[in-house]
Amino acid sequence: MRVNPHLSFNGQCEAAFTFYEKCLGGKITFMMTYGDSPLAAQTPAERHAKILHATLAVGDDRLTGGDAPPQSYQKPQGFSVSLQIRDAAETDRVFKALAEKGTIQMPVQETFWALRFGMVVDQFGTPWIISCGKPV
Repeated sequence: MRVNPHLSFNGQCEAAFTFYEKCLGGKITFMMTYGDSPLAAQTPAERHAKILHATLAVGDDRLTGGDAPPQSYQKPQGFSVSLQIRDAAETDRVFKALAEKGTIQMPVQETFWALRFGMVVDQFGTPWIISCGKPV
């Protein structure tokens, strides 16, 4: 069994996943619009360019997402996507990239439990926790 986060967007999924691909060094392995899906005939024409499903591969992990129907979209709350990074410099780079046009909740810094730890809500409203543990 694997547990992978799935993110819902308010029409910004393609831009968000392109941004995450760059920030996280991943690869978008799948992206389908509503218009290119079997749901096209049931979807209003103005939503055809929105993303039904996207998959971003980051190493062995996957982040999936899509654009929620406008009446179903809810702002993310009550969770964060947690990144565990092994290298302190890479932790700082990823934090800085995700913070671009976002809101820093806790600047990336050394803590008693981690070499680097920070919290940010990115420009698309997704909350992130970025951490680089101390060697054991």
